[in-house]
Amino acid sequence: MLVNNHEYTNENTMFPTGAQQADLANVARTAMAAHGMSVVEITRTKVGEPWSYVRGGARNRRITLDTPFVVDGPAAGSDLLKTQDDPTGKRVAGTQNNCAGGVTPWGTILSGEENVHQYFITSGTAEEKRYGFPTAMPSRRWPEVEKRFDARIEGYKNEPNRFGWIVEIDPQNPNSAPVKHTALGRFKHEGANVHVGDDGTVVAYSGDDEKFEYIYKFVSSRKYKEGDKRHNMKLLSEGDLYVAKLKGNSPKGQITGDGTLPADGEFDGSGEWLPLIKGGKSMIKDMAVDEVLVYTRLAADKAGATKMDRPEDVEPNPHTGKVYVALTNNSDRGKPGFAPVDEANPRTGNRDGYVLEFTERHGRVNSTRFNWNLLLVCGDPTKDSGTYFGGYPKDKVSPISCPDNVAFDRAGNLWVSTDGAPSKIGYNDALFKVGLTGSERGRVQQFLSVPQDAETCGPVIHDNEDMVYVAVQHPGEDGSYEEPRSYFPDYALPTRLEEGEFSMPRPAVVQVFKLERDKDPEFPGGVSDKPGKGHGRGKRRKNGPKGPKYRGYRGKSNQDTRNRARRARRSYEDWSFQDSGGEGNITRPLPKR
Repeated sequence: MLVNNHEYTNENTMFPTGAQQADLANVARTAMAAHGMSVVEITRTKVGEPWSYVRGGARNRRITLDTPFVVDGPAAGSDLLKTQDDPTGKRVAGTQNNCAGGVTPWGTILSGEENVHQYFITSGTAEEKRYGFPTAMPSRRWPEVEKRFDARIEGYKNEPNRFGWIVEIDPQNPNSAPVKHTALGRFKHEGANVHVGDDGTVVAYSGDDEKFEYIYKFVSSRKYKEGDKRHNMKLLSEGDLYVAKLKGNSPKGQITGDGTLPADGEFDGSGEWLPLIKGGKSMIKDMAVDEVLVYTRLAADKAGATKMDRPEDVEPNPHTGKVYVALTNNSDRGKPGFAPVDEANPRTGNRDGYVLEFTERHGRVNSTRFNWNLLLVCGDPTKDSGTYFGGYPKDKVSPISCPDNVAFDRAGNLWVSTDGAPSKIGYNDALFKVGLTGSERGRVQQFLSVPQDAETCGPVIHDNEDMVYVAVQHPGEDGSYEEPRSYFPDYALPTRLEEGEFSMPRPAVVQVFKLERDKDPEFPGGVSDKPGKGHGRGKRRKNGPKGPKYRGYRGKSNQDTRNRARRARRSYEDWSFQDSGGEGNITRPLPKR
């Protein structure tokens, strides 16, 4: 099974310029349908061979903004979640801006609803401002198409509160209703990752992906039961919620803001988990349980948690139990009016980010104390003396910037994917392997990079099968429909289009597999799906009755071919616009048959 998030859309590459003005409803509803998640059955001929998807698979499904979700946990039914469409506060239509995720030990998928603010228009209450909700019409203009995204309307004032949760889906049961877990709190979740202690205690870690936000831990009130999926699917419904406070062990004067290490040779210290909800009760003065869970950021502010530099993925190493946090960057760190540097966030205007490593005290996942250190202070060591790589020689590492997601291989090595490196160190985003022990600790090695404007996300490392998987998100994002900056993954050039093909970038899941020189990959589906011979050797055949294909550039690009590509017609004729009283009408010729 493959489960994939569809975080957000790039209308600038999906539609011709002017399409939104001409036909807002069509553009907006197309984008709405493109958000959410996909569950896809996949198959392969044998271990080590690449996968293909199963058309019409019994478990295939799309989860969109129309999919009914069940709300569970202490805030389910709260007045803060009720709307005119859902007076119970226990049913929500859809999910959106799903960023990272995690696989639970009981076989379900967790996904974090992240930057949900960008779809709404609100009245600008203190709570809405704390979550970044705008008071002006958002660029996608969804409130003009669907009223529930206009929180100024009395019956929909709580609609924003119904997004920003960790959701759980069962990919094996296409008839099951996805769940929004209020017990884990509401904020801009990057994702959530579960760890089961030796005694069956279940915890879930999550980061709030924005500047000066926090790291959280949820501890279930129930214990994990091996093989009891029905029981385990309730583990995230009730428990204690904590937020992290970190303290450095070096004198404040040794944290200079330029990355210079303190006298003890590393950025490190201790930390504690501050309770927000414990034993079913609020630990925050003047905030009820449902208020803490719906407005978790405000509760963490009051608790006195440590403001971090964009905490994104937070994952425990399954081999050691140590937990790793991707802290992407924070250009405002140390600026006037913002939080100053500290040992856990030691660089002024943190451009390139960090990877934080922490260990729960006494090896107990439910401990309220931990020790931490910065494994990586990222950047290009050839240009930045303030970098640090776990003590590994700087002249022997790959430059790395803006860590986003983390994963682990069977040997216990850390893998880090990045988002934002091109604007920081000038290299495309990439996937890196990082050693964690002995003489290899801190050794950063680049494994792959992704196309222009794309971020690398969702790494899955199956090194026992010689397989690595990554999701390539928003390739060519800074281009336009008329002037693409990428043709990934189809590489169907405008000058070489065949019927039904499109010349535009698309996100995709990429599988990287080991291939012997004298062997072609085997694809499921019989002879027609295997790579062709002769001139077609190594490329899969055309989509359709003869199976899918590979496609790539032939020859080298030059100025002439680039000019011809810009002038060439698209896969369907250009949209045309006709002015009609200030409201544009859009017309589109029927495709040739």
